Amino acid sequence: MDGFSNPKVHLEQYVTPPKLAAFILSQAELFEDLKKVLDLGCGTGILAVGSALLDAEAIGVDIDGEAIKIARRNAKKLDVFVEFLVCDVKDLCLKEKDFTTIMNPPFGIQRKHADRIFLEKAFKVSKVVYTIHSAGSEVFVKKLAIEKGFEITHLWKFLVPLKRTYSFHEKEYKEIAVEVFRLRR
Repeated sequence: MDGFSNPKVHLEQYVTPPKLAAFILSQAELFEDLKKVLDLGCGTGILAVGSALLDAEAIGVDIDGEAIKIARRNAKKLDVFVEFLVCDVKDLCLKEKDFTTIMNPPFGIQRKHADRIFLEKAFKVSKVVYTIHSAGSEVFVKKLAIEKGFEITHLWKFLVPLKRTYSFHEKEYKEIAVEVFRLRR
């Protein structure tokens, strides 16, 4: 799949590592969570397209129209249908409330608590949420989940390679610690 052609640092656009995406999607498949999937901040679509490859009805949402064009090309290249919407997550209105949200939201490095908007929207429209966060986010995620009537059922910790994406990155690759949560209402 193609990555970002012009990643935007203020949106914290990074490609979700394929092995991490495959792990999350395989777990969602094992838990039978891949029926109707919502990918908030979908970027170039790896999680939404991967869900569709596993026969889920998938919707990808991103504020960046350039990223959505790439996501649409990726879906077409892999011969799957995903509904992609150019929309700010906070403005997204969905009538249905039974999605499984699978997302890699901004970590809040550029804009503190940027991930909160994504989590709150996911909690409003989902029965299950898979979400990736920087290491050390467990207390924040757990507190917000409890407030919204969710519980952490699983927490996986990984070191993932982050490829140099922006000019301020000094190394070709850097391993970063992340936490992947499965949350259920």
